[in-house]
Amino acid sequence: MKGYAGKILRVDLSNGRSSAEEIPDGMKRDFLGGRGFAVKLLWDEVKHVDPLSEKNKIIFSTGPLTGQSLPSSGKMVIASKSPLTGGYGDGNIGTMAAVYLRKAGY
Repeated sequence: MKGYAGKILRVDLSNGRSSAEEIPDGMKRDFLGGRGFAVKLLWDEVKHVDPLSEKNKIIFSTGPLTGQSLPSSGKMVIASKSPLTGGYGDGNIGTMAAVYLRKAGY
């Protein structure tokens, strides 16, 4: 699917290591946008993790229109498993960081 930068960047804050992986085509097709990606990743990877555990993840995700010459296209979703509800929690920010993340290939 066109519009995505194509990679997921994983950063392990406990040891400072990072790695990149390709976004599966099915994920691009079935989970649209930054929020869709965040929901999919959290569901698959932290469904049974305590929200206050070091195994919980914080996801910074851009969508297919991030960085385009369109109104409100400089947005990014930041999501995690919520300590308040134990479910999905996210916020949206409008920032050049979203554009830079996208232009870096993520």
